[in-house]
Amino acid sequence: MPNIMDYLNIGLLGAVALLLVALLLVIVRRGDSGAAEALRQQLGLALGQQAETVQRVERSLREQEQALSKVVAERLDRSEKATGQIVTDLRERLVRIDEAQRKIGELSTQVVSLQEVLSNKQARGAFGEVQLADLVQNALPPQAYEFQCTLSTGVRADCVLKLPNPPGAIAIDAKFPLESYAALRAVPAGDSAALQAAQRGFQQAIRKHIADIRDKYIVAGETAESALMFLPSEAVYAELHASFTGLVEESYRARVWIVSPTTLMATLNTVRAVLKDVRMREQAGEIQKTVGLLLEDVRRLADRVDKLKVHFAQTEKDLRDVDISADRIAKRGQRILDVELNEEPAVLPPPEGGRK
Repeated sequence: MPNIMDYLNIGLLGAVALLLVALLLVIVRRGDSGAAEALRQQLGLALGQQAETVQRVERSLREQEQALSKVVAERLDRSEKATGQIVTDLRERLVRIDEAQRKIGELSTQVVSLQEVLSNKQARGAFGEVQLADLVQNALPPQAYEFQCTLSTGVRADCVLKLPNPPGAIAIDAKFPLESYAALRAVPAGDSAALQAAQRGFQQAIRKHIADIRDKYIVAGETAESALMFLPSEAVYAELHASFTGLVEESYRARVWIVSPTTLMATLNTVRAVLKDVRMREQAGEIQKTVGLLLEDVRRLADRVDKLKVHFAQTEKDLRDVDISADRIAKRGQRILDVELNEEPAVLPPPEGGRK
């Protein structure tokens, strides 16, 4: 890179060259050829140095320009890549935003549909029955329950759990006091009169459901002495136990147990354990009979093993006797061979033990 001294040298050399040219003109007019030649040489030297300095400056400027162009190109390339990545990220985010907006729209439609369902009492009752059916079917075997079961009194329960006596069959009825609960939640803060009125309405709705279940689904000699009221809303169940404990105690006295989806699942797990215990007790006699037969088979096997041991002992004795006989036969045969080889009569010894 050229510095300020290079530019000063160029200027100074140019001034010197101009001065030498002026002196050369003066000397030429005077006719001094020797001095004129010396000035021409100095002028050539000064002009040569000036040209070298100018070339060096130009070369340095070109190098600087190339380096600057390279830096600018690299920065532009990085900037282009960064811009491209930003555009790509922006497009991806826009796609995700569009997807989220679509899902929000679908969810809004579903919420509106759910509100429309819950605003109708008949549809709301069906909603509770479907939720009840899903919980029961996921927890119990098919033979342990019946949906829309008609009792001897002519009333029809949403579900009956078939338990042995005691406790007997337990009826479940789904109730959803949405209007009274919504009115309770819509009371403005600080309006005590409206709050008391909404609470009375909520209590009346729950109390009526309790009485209906007690009178319809608890049948002496047919069902258990208690029944279940299923609230398909954890929020309603939580509000009931948080703010209306007296009403909950009334349900206990009426032997109507109020359950939510979570507590019903726990209850159904208990029912499943009871049914399993009942099946085990029913099969206890068969299990004992099978165990008795198994023990008899074990005793019979032991007797046969003992007999087999006796047979093995006799067989072992017979094998020893056979071995003894074979040994005697071999000895007697050897004696006969010895007699023939000696060609002398020999007296055979009597059989040992008198056996032949």
